[in-house]
Amino acid sequence: MARRDRKLGKGLSAIFGDEAQNILDEIQQGESNQFVSDKKAIKLNEIVVNPYQPRRDFDQDKLQELSDSIVQHGVLTPVLVRKAIHGYELIAGERRLRASKLANVEEIPAIVVDFDDEQMMEVSLIENIQREDLNVIEEAAAYRNLIDRFGYTQEDVARRMNKSRSHITNLLRLLTLPETVIKMVEAGDLSMGHVRPLVTIKDEDELIKMARKAKSENLSVRQVEAMLKEKPSNKIKINRQPRSEYKYPIELLENKLQTKATIQNKKIILEFTDTDDLNRLLELMGVLEDI
Repeated sequence: MARRDRKLGKGLSAIFGDEAQNILDEIQQGESNQFVSDKKAIKLNEIVVNPYQPRRDFDQDKLQELSDSIVQHGVLTPVLVRKAIHGYELIAGERRLRASKLANVEEIPAIVVDFDDEQMMEVSLIENIQREDLNVIEEAAAYRNLIDRFGYTQEDVARRMNKSRSHITNLLRLLTLPETVIKMVEAGDLSMGHVRPLVTIKDEDELIKMARKAKSENLSVRQVEAMLKEKPSNKIKINRQPRSEYKYPIELLENKLQTKATIQNKKIILEFTDTDDLNRLLELMGVLEDI
């Protein structure tokens, strides 16, 4: 337990609390010198991109608009960097860096800060998530990276990012979708609401078929949910109980909890695939205690 507490003590949220985003803004606006070691113009070719940047796609039209603005007005908000073995590593401000390259400028105003890897990753998440710049797949991958790299629990991530634990769990489940469906979400063809119920489909071919149908027919989230209920082949298959009076409550449980349910010997039995899935069920039932 001591090891975990020590890890948690290093993060920006532990230092700044819920004001992490405000502190980052103050640093970039020159209103705070916390963590700041230098402020200067740095040549673009001396800056390497942030290895923890969660965003994969950058809107080229918006980058061009920002580039045009930089040509006229310059970069108004400095980027955040930290010293590297050779040059600097970008911490926050990749859009400004990319747009500056498009504008063919040689230098960019920068603030040099002393962040470790954990803090650097959190800055990238805070800057993108709080500003709603990430799609849900990028956000989910970033959370998974925090969990895998630093041994965070979902509760740790939720607390640091000021999100609910159910939000973190639901996003992480999206990473189990087939790559074909993930690309639809990344492209904006399907929303999290569309694909969240599809996660429960065990047959990958059937899942992809349903996703393509939702996309091609421009179905709403409610229509996707209704389609799943109407098609028995798309539901989780169960062993029906011999006693007919259990049929209805079993269907209620499965539709509500999206998992296999059985009732036998006056017992309700629910199945789950892993710890994350168990936490999802507990939260849906309102019995998960905050940690």
